[in-house]
This record gives sequence, C-alpha cells and structure tokens, in this order.
Amino acid sequence: MPYSLPPLKSLRAFESAGRHLSFRKAAAELHVTPAAISHQIKLLEDHLGVQLFRRMTRAIELTEVGRAFLPKLNDGFERVAQAVNSVRSYQESGTLAVCVPPLFGAKWLTPRIHGFVAAFPDIDIRLSTSIRLVDQRRPGLTIVAGECEVDEPDITIRFGRGRYSGCQVDKLFEVSFTPLCNSQLLSAKNPLRTPADLRHHLLLHDDLHRISDGWATWEQWLQAATADEVDANRGPHFSQPQLCIDAAIDGAGILLGAREVLALDIAAGRLVAPFPQVLETSASYYIVSCTQTADHPKIAAFRRWLIEEARRPSAEAAT
Repeated sequence: MPYSLPPLKSLRAFESAGRHLSFRKAAAELHVTPAAISHQIKLLEDHLGVQLFRRMTRAIELTEVGRAFLPKLNDGFERVAQAVNSVRSYQESGTLAVCVPPLFGAKWLTPRIHGFVAAFPDIDIRLSTSIRLVDQRRPGLTIVAGECEVDEPDITIRFGRGRYSGCQVDKLFEVSFTPLCNSQLLSAKNPLRTPADLRHHLLLHDDLHRISDGWATWEQWLQAATADEVDANRGPHFSQPQLCIDAAIDGAGILLGAREVLALDIAAGRLVAPFPQVLETSASYYIVSCTQTADHPKIAAFRRWLIEEARRPSAEAAT
C-alpha cells in the first residue's frame, strides 16, 4: 500500500529533539545546526497541521500531540534500524562456497584459513577442490567454476593465464619453479651442487600438473639450467601432487615445485632449494568470482583477505 509520509529529515529532527528536549543536542547528534533542526520541525508541524513543541525562552517541551507521537516514532526508527542490521548481518555472514585446485588448497590455503575464520567468525567456509580449475594445455578446453564439487561456488581459485571472460578476476600471485628436496640430499652421497648433479638422483614427477598450461616441466627447467645430460623422464610418476611432495619431503627424490605454493614447507625446512636457478612462467593463481556478486560483503571480504595473505612473508603466515 502507498504511504503518505512527511520528509525523513523532518521526522529524524523531531525524534532527536523530542528525545533530548533540546534543539542544540539534536543538532549535534545529526551533525547540523540548531537552526536547521528548528526549520525541519516547523516543516513537519506544517505538514501534520499540529504543534509538536512549545517553544520557551531557554527550553522546549512537547505538546500533548508531540508526547503521543514521539514513542511511536521511536519505535518506528528502532524497527527500521533492526531491519537494516538484519540485512547487513545477512550480507556479512552466512556460508561462503570456495572451490580451489587441490594443491593450492592443501599447501597454501588450508594452513592459512584459520586467519580468515578468526577475522570473520560469522562466515562459514565450504571448501571444495577440483583439478578442473587448473587450465589445461589442450586447445578448446573450457573449464567453468560450476564443475566444482560444491554447486555454484561464490569464489574459485584458478591456475592459468587469467583469461576468464565475463568474470571478476583478481591476480593472486605469480608462480616460479625450482627443484626442491629433503635437506639431507645436500650432503649425502653425490651431493647436489650444480644442476648437473641431478643425474645421480631420482626426479619426482607430478603427472596431474604435467598438462597444465603454465606449470613448468622438468624438461623446461633442465633446458633453462643447461643440464642437458640429465634425463628429464627418469624417476617415479605420481597421479596426485601431494604424494609427489610427500616423497620429496621423505627424501625419496627431487621435486620440481612451485615455490610460492610450497612456501610454508620451505620456510619450515621440510623442503630446501639446492640451486639458485628459478624458472618463471607467465601463469599465475587468480581469484575468480561472478561479476554481479563480487562486491557482496562476504565475497569481497574473502577476496581482500586472500590478496593480503598472499603479500605476507611466508614465515609470518606460518605462525
């Protein structure tokens, strides 16, 4: 039904002045002048056709009509405030569905997620993983966020070149690759001093990322390091990246790893980089969300937190 209401400014001025019984205090509360309060109340009285205040030399008092009107207006503003707060609470809390690549989820996000939970206790994270969020080298392959294990995630983390049309895309961090291993291999028989020394050790292969667009291979790294005498195909292959990482931590061989993803393992000494050579690629991890919902408070909060977390030093993030 349509409502014929006085101007909101006039109602707010009367409610505040009636509560304080002072134009001056109402003006301070609403950040206007006392003259502006007096003007708005006069407009309200003219609109209603009644007198709401008796104006005396140094004070004001409510008329009988004003005294009857004020509690109902107080109640109305209180209900409006409750309605606004309930909407804000709904937007700032609730469930946030996040889908990420498995390696990113296990080695980068999960060890840090407690920080977001502590900062936003009213937001419940539903975390799912999908290798489909890693762009493939096969031409014409289209990956969509909806293929995650959770239906229609609010946010996905993608690894690739960042070409995700129709989406809000925030670059999280670039990725570089270098051999990583257990520190004991540095001083064991056939120690690792130069890339050529890799010929004496097992190379560990992460088959899940071998066809990823932008994920470095042993062939690429060895070529860049001019270690042509090392057989890039030798060594065990793993269908899951976590198995490959565990094998490297246990000293079974040497992994070609993404330094930024495995930063916490490196900071903790579980993995070390025996050589200074690093292979850069043009691929990165990206935050991808729907353009229409990217600025929703809970989604925007998670986007900001991810970006801030990616800028923190690894040693600080580990605490």
